[in-house]
Amino acid sequence: MSLPLDLARGLEPVERSNHEFQRRAERIQPHGLGLSVDLYNPNLFELVQALQDQALAFGYLELFKASEAGLKEVKQRLAHVPIAFHGEGLWLTQPDFIGRPQTELELDATLSQLNILGCQWINHECATKQMAGYSFGTYLPPLFTRTAAEVVAENARSVQARLDRDCVDSVGCAPLLLLELPPWTYFGVGNLDVPLFFRVIAEQAPCGFVLDIGHLWTIYRYSGAWQTLSLRDYVARFLSDFPLERVVQIHLAGLAPHEQVQALSDLPLWIDAHGASIPPLLFEMLSQLLASDRLTNLKGLAIEVDTKEIALIVQEFGQFHARFGGWQPASGSNRTSEQADARRGGQVESRPAISDAERARLQADYRWYAQTAAGGQTVGADSSSLEAAIDRAMLPLYRDAYLPYEILHWGGDLRMMFPETSRLLDRSGVSLDRFVPFWFREPRVSDEPYDFFLLKIGRFVAFVHDALPWADEVAAQEAADLTVAYHVACEQVG
Repeated sequence: MSLPLDLARGLEPVERSNHEFQRRAERIQPHGLGLSVDLYNPNLFELVQALQDQALAFGYLELFKASEAGLKEVKQRLAHVPIAFHGEGLWLTQPDFIGRPQTELELDATLSQLNILGCQWINHECATKQMAGYSFGTYLPPLFTRTAAEVVAENARSVQARLDRDCVDSVGCAPLLLLELPPWTYFGVGNLDVPLFFRVIAEQAPCGFVLDIGHLWTIYRYSGAWQTLSLRDYVARFLSDFPLERVVQIHLAGLAPHEQVQALSDLPLWIDAHGASIPPLLFEMLSQLLASDRLTNLKGLAIEVDTKEIALIVQEFGQFHARFGGWQPASGSNRTSEQADARRGGQVESRPAISDAERARLQADYRWYAQTAAGGQTVGADSSSLEAAIDRAMLPLYRDAYLPYEILHWGGDLRMMFPETSRLLDRSGVSLDRFVPFWFREPRVSDEPYDFFLLKIGRFVAFVHDALPWADEVAAQEAADLTVAYHVACEQVG
C-alpha cells in the first residue's frame, strides 16, 4: 500500500517518485485484454461488430488521437467499454518542450479528448517526430543519455501536473501518464542502456510505462545484441534492468520488412508495422515477460491493430485471447520499485535540476541527431561521444532507403496527392526525389500542432515554388482541395 501523500512528501526524491506512482497506479482498475485502435482505419464500429460476431470479448479499447466528434460518438455508442488513450504530438523527449506554443496547443487538445473519453491513463511514445526544427513522419527514439532521460522526466512531471489540474477520469481522478518503450527503425543513438534510461525517468517522475514487445525486438536487432545473445537471454537481461514495477500496459503489434530495405540483407530487417501479422516469436517474448513477478502494476494487455485488415485482427485477437485469456491484471501490491531496485544493486543517484548549459548542449545534440538521421551536414556542439555510439552500418538503411520513401510515399503518396503538379514537374525535368533534400534543407520550427499529412502538403507547395515557380497556381489549388477533403474525412465516423 502506498503512503499517504503528506507522509510521502517527506521522503527522498526517488522514494517520493515511487510512492506517488504507486498511489496513482492503485486507483487504476484492471482492464484485461484489449485492442489499441484507430477510429478510421479500420472502421472501429465494423471491427467491434466483427469481434462480437465471433464471440470475442475484449476488456478495453485504447484509442488514438482523433476528431472530437468521432470520440464523442465512440463514447456514446460504446459507453460500456473502458477506454484508454494513445496520445500524439507531445514531444516529451525534447529539451524545449515546456513553454513552447506548440506544446500548449497539443496539451489543450489532448486534455479535451481525455475529458471526453474519461480515460484512466494516457500513453505516449517516449520518442519524437520533430526535433530541433526538423520533422519526420514516423517516430525516432530519444537520445539515450543521462541528461536526455532527466529532460524526459522533467517534461513528464510537467504533463502530469497539467493532467492533475485540468483532467478527470471515469472515477474522478486524474489520468496517469504512461511513456512507451520506442521502436528502433534500424538504429538508435546514445551511451546509456535503454532499460537504465527508463530507470532514470522512473526515479525522477511518477509516470508509468508501456512495454511494447515488438519495439523490444527492434532494439535487440538493431542494437547489435543479436550478435552475442539469444533473443531469450537478451530479453531476460533487459527485463532485469528495466523498471517493470512501473509497467501499466503491454503492447503487441506486427513486424514486417520494409520493401525498400529488406533486399539489402539476408537477415530479418523487421520494423514496427501495425498493419502486418504478429510474428510467433513475439508471443513467446510476451510469455517470458508475463512470467516475471515484478509486474506488480500491470493493468492491461493490448494488440495494436490500426491499419490492419479486420479479418486478420479477428484471427489474431482470437489467438491472443486463447493464449493469454487466463492472465489476471494486477490489483495492487506492497512492493515498491525502490525495493526491487535495491535487490538489483541500488539506485541511480538523483541529481539537481538540469542546468542551462546542459539543456543547451542537449539541444545541440538533438540538432546533430536530426541532421545525421536526415543525411545532412551536421553542425553544433562536439558530439564525438554520440558519433561513437551510432551504428554506422545500420544508419544508411534508415537514411538512404527508409526516409526517402517516408517523405515521398508514406502517409500520402505525392503523385496521388498532386497528380497535375507532378506531371508538370516531370515535363520540366524536375525529379520528385529532389523534394527529400528540400524537406531537410533547413530547420523550420513550427508552433502549429503536428500533422504529417498537412505538413507534407505545405512543404510540397513550397518546393514547387522553389523548383518550378510557374506551377505555383496548380500546386496551390491541389493543396487546397486536399486540405478540405482531409478535414472532412477526419470528421466522418462510421
